[in-house]
Amino acid sequence: MRVSDISEIKKMSTPEKILLVEDLWDSIAMDESEVPVSQSHMEELDKRRKRYEAAPGDLLSFAELQIRIERRK
Repeated sequence: MRVSDISEIKKMSTPEKILLVEDLWDSIAMDESEVPVSQSHMEELDKRRKRYEAAPGDLLSFAELQIRIERRK
């Protein structure tokens, strides 16, 4: 189904469309077991979890992350 298939959506204002999208997203999030996760994503999550478990103290604080981001600009 496409947005163009639903004539009522075409008539909605942008703020109304945003609220609709939020409601749709919330309804999807209510049952996350229905949302497929690709094998590559699962492998990446496992890799990151193992890296954290091997060295849990190596994480950056939010402030440290901000500083690194600012340095790249």
